[in-house]
Amino acid sequence: MTDSVLAQALVYLAVAVIFVPIAKRLGLGAVLGYLAGGVVIGPWVLGFVGGEGQHVMHFAEFGVVMMLFLVGLELRPALLWQLRQPIFGLGGLQVVVTAAVVAGGALAVGVAWKAAIAIGLTFAMSSTAIVLSSLSERGLLKTSGGQASFSVLLFQDISVIPILAVFPLLGATVATELTDVTSEAGRPAWLSGLFVLGAVVAVVGLGRYLVRPVFQFLAAAKLREAFTAAALLIVVGIALLMQTVGLSPALGTFLAGVVLADSEYRHELETDIEPFKGLLLGLFFISVGAQIDFGLIGHDPLKIAAIVAASMLGKLSVLYGLGRLFKLDRPARWLLAFSLAQVGEFAFVLLSLGAQRGIFAPDVKSALDAAVAISMVLSPPAFIVLERFVLPRVTERTEERAQDEIDEPGGTIVIAGYGRFGQMVGRMLRANRIPMTILDLDPEIVDIVGRLGIKVYYGDASRTELLHAAGCEHARAFVLAVDDAAVATRIAENVRHHFPNLAIIARCRDRPHYWELRRLGIKHVFRETFGSAYEAGIASLQALGYRANTAHRLARRWRQHEERMLEELGELWGTGDGYFSRVRSGLDEAERLMRDEDPTVFTDRDASWDNESLRADRRPEAAAADDVAS
Repeated sequence: MTDSVLAQALVYLAVAVIFVPIAKRLGLGAVLGYLAGGVVIGPWVLGFVGGEGQHVMHFAEFGVVMMLFLVGLELRPALLWQLRQPIFGLGGLQVVVTAAVVAGGALAVGVAWKAAIAIGLTFAMSSTAIVLSSLSERGLLKTSGGQASFSVLLFQDISVIPILAVFPLLGATVATELTDVTSEAGRPAWLSGLFVLGAVVAVVGLGRYLVRPVFQFLAAAKLREAFTAAALLIVVGIALLMQTVGLSPALGTFLAGVVLADSEYRHELETDIEPFKGLLLGLFFISVGAQIDFGLIGHDPLKIAAIVAASMLGKLSVLYGLGRLFKLDRPARWLLAFSLAQVGEFAFVLLSLGAQRGIFAPDVKSALDAAVAISMVLSPPAFIVLERFVLPRVTERTEERAQDEIDEPGGTIVIAGYGRFGQMVGRMLRANRIPMTILDLDPEIVDIVGRLGIKVYYGDASRTELLHAAGCEHARAFVLAVDDAAVATRIAENVRHHFPNLAIIARCRDRPHYWELRRLGIKHVFRETFGSAYEAGIASLQALGYRANTAHRLARRWRQHEERMLEELGELWGTGDGYFSRVRSGLDEAERLMRDEDPTVFTDRDASWDNESLRADRRPEAAAADDVAS
């Protein structure tokens, strides 16, 4: 294809626009969409990109650097300290054990010992870009398995330094003194170590003492593009510094992100870096797909397939075993194993270095490159297999607790659901010494509330026999406070059918749930967030200078209009344009209603207000007047 930058940009952007949405719609994930798009535009299918893919990939790897910076921003130093055991314990064992297993397998098939060690260290790496993107996309990064996977990836980045130092030793014929061992930059290893330590100290110091004043200055200037440029400058500068001293750029920017995690500009940094990170990561995945050498794979498919299968199955087994050793639960163990079974992008660097040092022949390097690329492409489908087939089978279901026998029914009120909503109702009733029978299907709530001396019966309120045992025949009211809308509707139907004379006070999640309960004939239905929002609206009016009684009166008038509109809209729900037309007209009506109300004139009497409350409302104004007079 032409070397035109614009033409290449057009091809890569077209892949992102076409393939990623299709992959998402098919439930395959964005990463697999990028990889598949790279294969299609690569030299073995459409040929839109060719040898320049290597250079594009070097540029796109900066997306991994930015991703680690953003991950660091989410990890405050205290949280990172809490992860020290999985980082150095689990991560360290993963690198050592995986390298030993892979090296042993290579020795078993006749590979020389130096090459076997190099291959073992290379294949111990996993793909930070693919794993973190896939975990974040599926919301699994914050789970115990996701945190374990992240810890291992972080240690792998740390292990880059000693691995880069080992490769020259494997390729060297004689290394008699410490000063003979040189780093990639041509410096003695001990001097490189000092440079690395100095770079880390510099990153921490700059992040703590220089970056915040700079951002304060830029924020005062109110130039958004300057702030964005400064954010990119931090990432690029740290990456260059780390690369210069032989440290992983991704690890360096991660460290900078951790240092800045407590900064008040953290969210601004995330917002500025996120778009660049997403585009560069997409470009990285496309480049990986485009570089798969199908010619080499077709020439010796069994050999490549054997390398891929052996390496991925071996890593999966090691990771699962380490998960058991560190007492992760079954879902977390499988997530850890499937997440990190592939070989990472850093393997391409190590394999090139191994070939340069003469550790293994160029044809071996080419076969290993193909195996690494295929393992990366297979990683997103592995996540799909994990989610759809493995996790549903291994997720441990807690033994179903036997439902409680209700030994003392006869409460004036039965409450179903004793979470945050039900407890508020229950505390008010309890304060007024009203006897209650409380039901809940969450054993944790039953145990916690029981410690407070409040009896909560464990049981499913949708079961008719439990409702009878709770005394619904004789109760005067039934409070339906279950948070699940479908379950709440099912309970309401059951109560209405078997206890038609029992008054139901129901909690609803939203307007559709409200209308559903109203159609069952339930008169008292309360939206779970309406009351607090209503009070916040009154407080907002008071903050604008309205007197308390005026704010309450205006809010009450709006509430009457809102409740009337809610009943009307219930008849129109699902009619499309008719519903939205009535919503718009209702908003206009509310505005006219408020305009017609003169807030300085009291046209109706509110019995809830007395002289004392009016005096309390007046006191702040009088105090302010006194201050002015003085």
